[in-house]
Amino acid sequence: MTKEFSHIDPSGNPSMVDVSAKVVSSRSATAGCVITLPAEVMTHLHNEDILTKKGPVFQTAIIAGVMAAKRTSELIPLCHPLALEDCQVTIKVIGDNKVEVRCTTKLHGKTGVEMEALTGASLAALTIYDMCKAFSHDILISELRLISKTGGKHDFDRESS
Repeated sequence: MTKEFSHIDPSGNPSMVDVSAKVVSSRSATAGCVITLPAEVMTHLHNEDILTKKGPVFQTAIIAGVMAAKRTSELIPLCHPLALEDCQVTIKVIGDNKVEVRCTTKLHGKTGVEMEALTGASLAALTIYDMCKAFSHDILISELRLISKTGGKHDFDRESS
């Protein structure tokens, strides 16, 4: 089977993927990333959140991630506007100086929600960066990736393989 880019029409021009003939199915996706925070930031960690004068960092980032996931089609050209039925962002400390952000999106539709999950995870991470940069600019956001997806042609689960 030859793979081709999905957003190119027969003339070679950019094109939204036509999903009109697809069947509605249950679809979900989880994406995540890792944020490495320097000691100057981690000293402010209390009760699984970083408290700043701007407010609780992780709680604010969760809201930002959900908001971003809902607006993915406004940010990524050719992305279908989707009415998400669920979006959950989690943030957890995974070591002395690392935080993991995950975003899970769900809907019943004709196209997947991977881009929404990736957008939610990345914007949550960027919010953490923004709220903590007053303490240090030595913050690293890495490993943005799709973790799993269900529905559509192929299911995918990075953690079970």
